[in-house]
Amino acid sequence: MNAIWILTKLTFREAMRRRIMLAGLVLGIAFIVIYSLGLHFILEQVALAAKAAIAENPSVPQSAQNIIGVETMNGFLMAGLYAVTFLSITMAALLGADTLAGEINSGTIQTIVTKPIRRADVVLGKWLGFAGLLGLYVLLMGGGVVLSMFLQTGYTPDNLLAGLLLIYMEAVLIMSVTVTCSAAFPALATGGIVFGLYGLSFIGGWIEQFGAVFHNQTAVQIGIFTSLIIPSESLWRRAAFEMQTPLAGVLGISPFGAVSVPSVLMVAYAGLYLVVTLVLSIRIFQKRDL
Repeated sequence: MNAIWILTKLTFREAMRRRIMLAGLVLGIAFIVIYSLGLHFILEQVALAAKAAIAENPSVPQSAQNIIGVETMNGFLMAGLYAVTFLSITMAALLGADTLAGEINSGTIQTIVTKPIRRADVVLGKWLGFAGLLGLYVLLMGGGVVLSMFLQTGYTPDNLLAGLLLIYMEAVLIMSVTVTCSAAFPALATGGIVFGLYGLSFIGGWIEQFGAVFHNQTAVQIGIFTSLIIPSESLWRRAAFEMQTPLAGVLGISPFGAVSVPSVLMVAYAGLYLVVTLVLSIRIFQKRDL
């Protein structure tokens, strides 16, 4: 256990040495600033348009105005969190792609495995280090988007914690798949495989959404099949379902919401998938000729 903790700390230090944390922090703050400025000007314009519409149609009840306001704020918040999810996945793939493959290729791994440390501890230490980094990243980015919306409008979505945890789980799942590929393939091949799998999941998720909107069961089944290959997109759609308004879910009015909602069983499958990929990465690394 001590070896795992030491390797986790070394992974953090390595990320700092390579300036991964600094780059993530600077670009994350830039993203939050741009999002906040854009949100400010868009909301200003929406408010002016709403005032003009009410002036033309004063009989519109206050309850309808409130519903439109909430749907607008929820839509912009979901758009921001959708971008956060994509950036978190990219960060997860970049963190994991070069970890084992790069150190095997450069021979750096020899300085670690020649010490009395089990190979399983090497993988677990790196995995925990990356999981911690991703947790900080999702907290910074997701928390920044939510805080920006709250400070400007006072709005927060329902089930915020569950939604952010699902976004974090998706990033960790992609990182786990990347570490598994990194144990078996060179860094470039790892990146190609991971982004290919993510693309499969992404397009499968959209096919499932359109299938649900147009009541095409075959399209829905195709989406579910791709979720079984890699369930990353399912986790985002479950997160969107948790945080979107009930009206947006029923009408499917937001491209960043969820019409076909993954079940709790699919979330459990994603958790099992994550554990299996971690175990698989340990097994591959234990048998790898270094």
